[in-house]
Amino acid sequence: MATLLRSKLSNVATSVSNKSQAKVSGMFARMGFQAATDEEAVGFAHCDDLDFEHRQGLQMDILKTEGEPCGDEGAEPPVEGDIHYQRGGGAPLPPSGSKDQAVGAGGEFGGHDKPKITAWEAGWNVTNAIQGMFVLGLPYAILHGGYLGLFLIIFAAVVCCYTGKILIACLYEENEDGEVVRVRDSYVAIANACCAPRFPTLGGRVVNVAQIIELVMTCILYVVVSGNLMYNSFPGLPVSQKSWSIIATAVLLPCAFLKNLKAVSKFSLLCTLAHFVINILVIAYCLSRARDWAWEKVKFYIDVKKFPISIGIIVFSYTSQIFLPSLEGNMQQPSEFHCMMNWTHIAACVLKGLFALVAYLTWADETKEVITDNLPGSIRAVVNIFLVAKALLSYPLPFFAAVEVLEKSLFQEGSRAFFPACYGGDGRLKSWGLTLRCALVVFTLLMAIYVPHFALLMGLTGSLTGAGLCFLLPSLFHLRLLWRKLLWHQVFFDVAIFVIGGICSVSGFVHSLEGLIEAYRTNAED
Repeated sequence: MATLLRSKLSNVATSVSNKSQAKVSGMFARMGFQAATDEEAVGFAHCDDLDFEHRQGLQMDILKTEGEPCGDEGAEPPVEGDIHYQRGGGAPLPPSGSKDQAVGAGGEFGGHDKPKITAWEAGWNVTNAIQGMFVLGLPYAILHGGYLGLFLIIFAAVVCCYTGKILIACLYEENEDGEVVRVRDSYVAIANACCAPRFPTLGGRVVNVAQIIELVMTCILYVVVSGNLMYNSFPGLPVSQKSWSIIATAVLLPCAFLKNLKAVSKFSLLCTLAHFVINILVIAYCLSRARDWAWEKVKFYIDVKKFPISIGIIVFSYTSQIFLPSLEGNMQQPSEFHCMMNWTHIAACVLKGLFALVAYLTWADETKEVITDNLPGSIRAVVNIFLVAKALLSYPLPFFAAVEVLEKSLFQEGSRAFFPACYGGDGRLKSWGLTLRCALVVFTLLMAIYVPHFALLMGLTGSLTGAGLCFLLPSLFHLRLLWRKLLWHQVFFDVAIFVIGGICSVSGFVHSLEGLIEAYRTNAED
């Protein structure tokens, strides 16, 4: 009898507990949150076990790199790490069987078997991203912005440095012990976390779309600048700018066959050094004409229609947020990331400001979209040939990254793929997958032919995706994920950056689009 009574009391208590949990879960569901079920609790416990194994695996990897013995030969390999090139949308690493794996799978840019990089090496990568060829359009931004354009070069450096730091802060959360741990590994993972639980993949798709647009537009800009530079280097030849763009694309067509970037990565250091030498040559020539500098041409007023285009140009020259999560995850000392961001952006700000101002003072109102076109013929041909070589060797990186994002988003095997996989069972690229790659190369050519305006395209891209990825999304994600821990001045900075970035993005996009339409009509009439 006593046993039966205890059983009934236990059933009643369980029923009351279940009803209470159901009410609480329903309330949280209506508020947009999702309570963890028993199945999810088991899943969380399993994740904790995997995290422990992952940390043990990382420790074993470190011991192996130092040459110390680490376990039995027949033991299972450690769990793959979460440090990989983030352009692939946050997908896990594939099994480590070959060093020739795709970039997005971690084969080239931060696979788990690669050594960590120092803060200096990370800074070199950031410098390459924000000190590339697109600084050639900054004097044109000063032409339409004057002293306010110089201020924007400084302001954009400060804001991009800040948003890069808060983007990395979104990768971390406190665990139950109060320790700050890395729980995300990419820009896409941050975006998905902000949209969870109602739309767990929406944020990642938005970031992927913006990323694809920026990468493809970067490829288009390389083709445009190649045709522009060659046409202005050899004006006596009966070859138009469009024809030079076609020749450049013919050289780039083998990019469709790329499986990895080993074939071109060895030239990256040489290209970067060559670009710095070219910048020094341009500045040296400008300094030689210092007596003729037109200081009176640097104005305080702005061209209302063309100044927003300058904003897009300046913002686009600072875009690096896309690969920062992967870069920070590959650093030996992630605590040095903030210091690295400070000195790289300070250096970029000083060099860009001096380059833009000195070049504009030399040519004033005659400043062209690509500043090297203002050089005398004898110097221009040599400098432009080096720049074309750099542009052609830089093209494969954004092209390969764009192809990879498209393949993983639309063509990857699995139930969520929209189309069949591009690769066969033996790892070879299928014929129709190769056709799609060739079509992307041809698309960049067509855009370069019909819209051959370097500064306008650069301003359009900077206003559309540059401002979104560098200003709007990082500040929004920071507010969404770390709202309870932010101080009032951090909230103020985030909101101010979001509002200012939104205004600049919309105005720059509209005016760049208007400029492109006007230029297209002018070319059609000619």
